[in-house]
Amino acid sequence: MLESTQIIICGGERCLQKEALKVKTQFETKLREHKAHHEATLHVTGCLSLCEQGLIVAIFPDEIYYQHVKPEDVEDIVVAHFVAKKKVDRLVIDDPIQKKRIRGFGHLDVFRNQKRIALRNCGVINPLDIDEYIAREGYLALAMALENHTPDDIVNMVTASGLRGRGGGGFPTGRKWAFARQAESDQKYVICNADEGDPGAFMDRAILEGDPHNILEAMAICGYAIGANQGYIYVRAEYPVAVERLEHAIKTAHERGFLGSKIFGTDFDFDIELRLGAGAFVCGEETALIASIEGLRGMPRLKPPFPAQKGLWGKPTNVNNVETFANIPVIIVKGPDWFKTIGTEHSPGTKVFALGGKIKNTGLVEIPMGTTLRDVVYKIGGGIPNRKQLKAIQTGGPSGGCITAADLETPIDFDTLTALGSMMGSGGMIIMDEDNCMVDVARFYLEFTVEESCGKCGPCREGTKRMLEILDKICTGKGTLEDLETLETLGMMIKETSLCGLGQTAPNPVLSTLKHFKDEYLDHVLHHTCTAGVCRELTRFTINDQCVGCTLCATNCPVGAITGWPKQVHTLDMDLCICCGACKQLCPVKAIITSPMTAEVR
Repeated sequence: MLESTQIIICGGERCLQKEALKVKTQFETKLREHKAHHEATLHVTGCLSLCEQGLIVAIFPDEIYYQHVKPEDVEDIVVAHFVAKKKVDRLVIDDPIQKKRIRGFGHLDVFRNQKRIALRNCGVINPLDIDEYIAREGYLALAMALENHTPDDIVNMVTASGLRGRGGGGFPTGRKWAFARQAESDQKYVICNADEGDPGAFMDRAILEGDPHNILEAMAICGYAIGANQGYIYVRAEYPVAVERLEHAIKTAHERGFLGSKIFGTDFDFDIELRLGAGAFVCGEETALIASIEGLRGMPRLKPPFPAQKGLWGKPTNVNNVETFANIPVIIVKGPDWFKTIGTEHSPGTKVFALGGKIKNTGLVEIPMGTTLRDVVYKIGGGIPNRKQLKAIQTGGPSGGCITAADLETPIDFDTLTALGSMMGSGGMIIMDEDNCMVDVARFYLEFTVEESCGKCGPCREGTKRMLEILDKICTGKGTLEDLETLETLGMMIKETSLCGLGQTAPNPVLSTLKHFKDEYLDHVLHHTCTAGVCRELTRFTINDQCVGCTLCATNCPVGAITGWPKQVHTLDMDLCICCGACKQLCPVKAIITSPMTAEVR
């Protein structure tokens, strides 16, 4: 093997929680044992975006990717590459769509329909090595901005690119920068909103962990454009890996002169500090985030004035989220015209989604705007497992709504999703199949927003609580037709009168499911049944004749509702059953089934 051989280990949060560091330690040991430690460099990178393939290890320049790697596999890999000069066939990555082994990422169908801009360095470089970032045009955009362009030029380039905020609102980034540029003040600030709180979302975290210098460079460019010399990254304390890598990136950027005084020998000074959030979802709203940085309780403020006029400590402040900033260096280097060739007319560029739920290929995907929902679900996501039927696609997290299978041909961009009653949001995309109860889904998201409401305004504080109480009634078979009318009326009122985006979008999951899945609400209210078998009080558990009598269900039932002898079909007493679902999860032969509770049974 060549001395330039690189061994790259996926270092996303999920892999680090598993065995990534153990695998790295094992590689260090086995490379020394086989006297190959001088022939290879070894590092942990950011998320490689193939969560279903387990821990991935890549070998360059051979471009061999191994999946589901465990510490006990390391010796086989080292011997194969450094002694036998071959690959370990049993570990070579499978294409999750083609169902065959392939050579590298470029041959994976899951990536052929993607285009990486925000994630361009994630899983490719060592995030702790600034030289690897520089080798991929890192800090070139900052140098070009300072040496070849005026601040107005930069604002005009971002405006011309058509880049819209990737945090959910989709506000034109260039216009926001122009407002801050035009504001007159002795001090201005740049804030990166890394307070990613949507359930199931990890787009920003992946960028911060896999490509932290990208964000630092973009913030410095923004500072130059609007006339700011200080930046803050507001990141969740629950992201310890991201925090560690950001701290290291800030330190090394200082050492190289990319942050601090007289950057690139110019008169431009810019510095960045971290501020750790305590996990309040409302702090994703920019004025609540600003209040938190100031040391106050994170609660939104009335707008106007907007942060571009009066933000952090009363000074003009520009706030963008992580993914928005991740696009800036590329726009400066390649130009706004190049950026506009990707995506749609009104939504140029790409969007990163955290694809999850009832889908074969979970993980991060970055697609050109305008890609259809069908392509995401089936060409990238691989379709629905277990031959189930697609029921809905939830986009935008607690702020979004549910889209039905009838709209699969919809091209994804800011405006089309809004027209369907959902929204882009920060990028969560949850796939649901026929086993999901849409009333229960609406209740799940509303529980989250009720818990996360800051309580400052009445419509959000009281209104969402009342909506949740109504959904609880419906899910327990006690709802009425009048409750459905109240839900819709209350939801529209909360949207129109809440102070900030959290309250204004909180009713979306309820309103969208009421619109598209009214029949499920009517089943709950009129027939007291949950056809998906999810709502406990409306569901019946039974054991069929496939039971092999393993006794797992009986020994783990918390209320003793299941009885039976070993190797004989067990029975379940619904009078005792609390419908916790533990038995169904444990059954190795899927002999425990759920069905709607009928009136006769009642």
